[in-house]
Formats: sequence, structure tokens, C-alpha cells
Amino acid sequence: MFVDREAELDFLQRIQQQQHPGPGQLIMLYGRRRVGKTALLRRWAEASGLPWIYWMAQKEPAALQRRKLFAQILGRGPLAGTVPSFASWSDLWDVAAANLTSRKQLLILDELPYAAEADPAMLSALQLAWDQHFEQSPLMIALCGSHVRAMETLLAAQSPLFGRMTGQWRLHPLPFGALRSFFPTWSAEEQVAAYAIVGGVPAYLRWFDPTQALSSNLRQRILAPGSLALAEVEFLLYDEVREPRVYLAILQALGNGAHTLAQISAAAMVAPSNLNAYLATLQELRIVERRIPATLHPSRQRSSKQGRYHLSDPFHRFYFRFLQPYEAEVSHQPEGVLKLIQEQLRAFVGATAWEELARQWVRSAAQRGSLAIVPETIGSHWSRTVQADVIGINWRERAILIGECKWGAERVDKAVVRDLLERTIPLVLADLPDKGEAWHVVPLLFTRAGLTPAAHALLREHDGLAIDTMRLWSDLALG
Repeated sequence: MFVDREAELDFLQRIQQQQHPGPGQLIMLYGRRRVGKTALLRRWAEASGLPWIYWMAQKEPAALQRRKLFAQILGRGPLAGTVPSFASWSDLWDVAAANLTSRKQLLILDELPYAAEADPAMLSALQLAWDQHFEQSPLMIALCGSHVRAMETLLAAQSPLFGRMTGQWRLHPLPFGALRSFFPTWSAEEQVAAYAIVGGVPAYLRWFDPTQALSSNLRQRILAPGSLALAEVEFLLYDEVREPRVYLAILQALGNGAHTLAQISAAAMVAPSNLNAYLATLQELRIVERRIPATLHPSRQRSSKQGRYHLSDPFHRFYFRFLQPYEAEVSHQPEGVLKLIQEQLRAFVGATAWEELARQWVRSAAQRGSLAIVPETIGSHWSRTVQADVIGINWRERAILIGECKWGAERVDKAVVRDLLERTIPLVLADLPDKGEAWHVVPLLFTRAGLTPAAHALLREHDGLAIDTMRLWSDLALG
């Protein structure tokens, strides 16, 4: 199944038609594993109407990598006796140039960091080949890789390929709206729960069988012996970092609710002097994010000590909350773990995906121009006195959206609205630099099941907005 990716395909098609500065084109597509890079490139290549060559580097000697690539260029099997070997990448490109520059075609080099790791001269050789053979040819080269840090170094000034890229795109997981294509018969609530468990990573979404209920999928696809989900997190980490055990300890601490540096250091037993370096790497890998209260003025955010660290990937959150702590029970008593997940999933969804989707809704509504306030910053707020799930703030206009998220199965009553209006909003305003004097405030409530009539009436009196699951699900639809 191929879903969404219209913007990415538009980008690739524009590159295909581009004649400047080339006519040769050298582009980079990168992103975390399982996000669908190879599927996207193959989809583009098949739709391009052009001849195309696909090669994926593997963890093997450079000489074998070169032999296999040249076999792909010739359209032969890598073990064919007529495929030559090359002593260097420069030798390969010099010989391959005749085959690659004779017509307009695509060359996809996937998992490029494996080739650069096997022979660091590979990138310099590619740069020389680009300058000598390919830049003024009709060839289009797409570089692809899952090692995000390694791929981003290709754009740095120290890289041999610096300044030669004609396009680059970082591929992110699919948006929430894409889940309806994977699970067309599931309710909006089930899709929110699925998003809380696996996010928008296409490979993870394909773990689930759309003909079965979410609970059945948890038992048969996630908790089953030999499930890919049980080994996924450690596999990804071992492929990206050294000392994976230290990183696992830090991720486990985050998954168990440690968010400040002091809390993480104590829980993971990592010295504070070393912790920042590990967290920086996890942020580069987009597994962890550092959050700052949205109510903190932009001039103070970089130096703020109020930052908290959170797992940014939904499946990592689910794994460290429900799977890793019960590793032995998953193998021998999966029904007990399933019962635990079922009992605590509502609270987990409410504290993770529902709050994130609420902030996504604010961003989407602002882009559509359907909000009275155009927020410059969207996030959440916390202090010693109050926490607010959703904040959208415009400093220039002194206007702010302040919202709460509720994932209970019952409709929200008037007491919840009153608490938002009389406690949360005044305390948030009091935390603003000027104590929120003369600010325009719009209250928001994001609820699973809606509001009672009395709660609706009270919220409307204060020009507030109520967003239930169906409205959010509809508003965040694709297109």
C-alpha cells in the first residue's frame, strides 16, 4: 500500500524536469528506518517513464559493493562471470560513465552510509565523478540513507559533496490522516489509539491487520512470540550508536516518566556530566525531543533551564511503557500483558497522542485561517503552579489559545469547563512575562466524547472552542 506522499512526489517530479544547474541532478532523500524512503523512490522511478537503476549498499567489503553496483548498471546478476571488479570507486565511475551518461535515466544509491563506511574514499570518488562526468549529463542521481546523522553530514561544508546537491528532502512519518487509508473500517477512536502505539511509520502500520480489531492486533501482532515489534527498538539503536546499553537505560528512564536532567540521571545512573552528550545524540536521531514551555518568550527559550526531555517517537513511548518492562511476561504470559495494556491504554493515549493531535489541529486550523488567533508558537505550558496541554501564542498581538485535552469515555461536564476558565487560564496568564494583562484569550477543550449541553453553553459564553474526536479526525484528513 502506498499512501499520501503527494508533496514528496511533487518534489521529485520537479527535480526530474529541472535543467538548472545541471542538466544533471544530484538529490538526497533521507529519514529514519521504516519511514518508506525506498518505496517512495521506487514509486517515483516507476512513474517517471525513464529507465532507472536501483542499488542498495549492504554491510560488506567495498570491492563487493562496487561489483554489485556495476552489475546493476549493466543489468546483470552480481555473480555473472562477465562482471568485472574494480580496485577503487574512481575506477568504477570512470568505466560506468559511458553507460550512465548516454541517455536520461535515474540512478538510485540506497543506504549510502554503508558504502562510505566500507571505504571512506567513496564520497570523494563520487564527487569527482559528478564534476567530471555527471553534472553536465542527463543523469539523475538520488542518494538515500537511513542513518540520519551520516546523511546530514553530506550537506556540511566538510563533505566532498558539499554544494553539489540540487535538492534534498527529509522524509517524515505519515500524518494522522493517513491512518484511514490503512484502517478504513476502524473508528476514529481506534485510529487515535493506533497512532498512539505506532505513529505514522508505514512499516509499523502494516503490522496491524485492518480486518481485525485493535485489541486482537495487539495480542496477535505485537505480543505474539517472534513479533518484529518486540525487537525493533533495540535493533534500531544497535544500528545507530555505540554503547547502546547506556542509551537504552536513558530511553527506559524517559519511558518511565523521568523528564528533567536530574531525574534522567538518577533513573539511568548516568553521570550528569555525560548525560547531555547522550541526549544530544538521541535528539539528532529524532527519538528524543527537548520541550520548552510555549509561554516562554522566544528570546529566553535557548538559555532556559525549564527544558524537559520526552520520547518523540510514538512506538518508543509504547515500547518502554508496556513492552520492555514486561519482557519476561510477554514471552510466558502475554494475556496478562494484554490485560495491563487494555487497562492503561486510555490514560496512555490521552497523555500522548491525543495531546499531540490537539496541537496538530491548532497548527492545521491556523494554516486554514479558521482561528481568531494566528499563533507564532504552538506547544504546551508547565510551571510549579499549573500545566496546560495546548498553547498557541501570538506575542505581537498579545493573544493566546489555552486548551485542555480529555480522553475519557464520558462527555465532559460543566465542572471541567469551569476549572479551565477559573483555574488553568488565570494561572497560565500569571506565568506570562507581563502577567497576561490585557491579553486576548481563547479557551479550547479537546474531548473524546464531546461536552454536555451545560458545558457547551458555558464555553460558548467565553468564546471558547470544543473539538471532539470526530471533528479532529475530519479536520486532519488528508487533502
